[in-house]
Amino acid sequence: MTLYPNLILEALKHVRYPGTGNDIVSSEMVQDNIRIEDNKVSFSLLFEKPNDPFAKSVVRAAEQAILTYIGEDVEIKGNISIVTKELPKPKPASILPDVKNIIAVFSGKGGVGKSTVSSNLAIALASLGYKVGLLDADIHGPSIPKMFGVENERPFVEEIDGKQLMKPIEKFGIKLLSIGFFVDPENALVWRGSMASNALKQLITDTMWGELDFFIMDLPPGTGDIHLTLVQTMGITGAIAVTTPQDVALADARKGINMFTGEKVNVPVLGIIENMAWFTPAELPENKYYIFGKDGGKKLAEELGVPLLGQIPLVQSIREGGDAGMPIAINDNSLTSMAFHHLAEQVVERVEYRNKTLIATQRVEIVK
Repeated sequence: MTLYPNLILEALKHVRYPGTGNDIVSSEMVQDNIRIEDNKVSFSLLFEKPNDPFAKSVVRAAEQAILTYIGEDVEIKGNISIVTKELPKPKPASILPDVKNIIAVFSGKGGVGKSTVSSNLAIALASLGYKVGLLDADIHGPSIPKMFGVENERPFVEEIDGKQLMKPIEKFGIKLLSIGFFVDPENALVWRGSMASNALKQLITDTMWGELDFFIMDLPPGTGDIHLTLVQTMGITGAIAVTTPQDVALADARKGINMFTGEKVNVPVLGIIENMAWFTPAELPENKYYIFGKDGGKKLAEELGVPLLGQIPLVQSIREGGDAGMPIAINDNSLTSMAFHHLAEQVVERVEYRNKTLIATQRVEIVK
């Protein structure tokens, strides 16, 4: 088959830009630079903005249209470039320039042990020699102060270069900050979305975090304003999903993962942690009882093509450690502590792989 520009344009008339519903040829998105070399075809598509949310999907649709309406032997994959009318804005300076990796720990629903996992993961990373900060971003249900036994502590404020900055609480070698340090623990915190988002921004930007290898954020359950605020405030290295094996928890975890990996947010998911994977009584440490189902998190990881970072059992000592302000990961001798330390090693490995294979993270600009 002989290829020529008009044949390419006829095929591309079947592709519509979702933002207007018009085809990309009549919309003058196809640039006048169609090149044909034997079966290889290349050209450019013009978009209004460099962060157009439909760019990737339109390119894929254009590739498919050529293969469908012209022939499957046309070499088009990867040969469509994107150009924009609007020059990209300069990248904003990082608000945490001394932090190497920012990790968001999230769950689709409450009650799956997300804060417990965040606390023990932070301690396990610190035990490996890393500098770690932990932000309790669960504005409406902060629990990190309780888990670290610092409910009565209050961060100090120091003036640095004319700016008032908070100094995080330090415990077990980890820098901690939570809205729980500033509110009455006996009263419910009722804030509108914008108030909560602004408070969280202030906790991040007005704090002396210093040099950190890992900055872990314990997010609120579900998906909402807080999550969008975070991805718009800073470049997140990756997100970690926490779920139980139960079907209800898995369904919500899937939604959370889809939010982070969607085109508008596009934050890498480092993996899934299956918490409460089985119940093991202290008097029968070899026994496993799958009270929430078996391998639900493992199966979800396989389905979505993301790593399973670890399976954490449900044991009484985890609850007792959290209630006493002594997270179980502090105890190097217990099997449960070893599980969290193995988890930390897996997280380090995934972060290193992510940083080698993907570009540096940037703030997300949400396009409505």
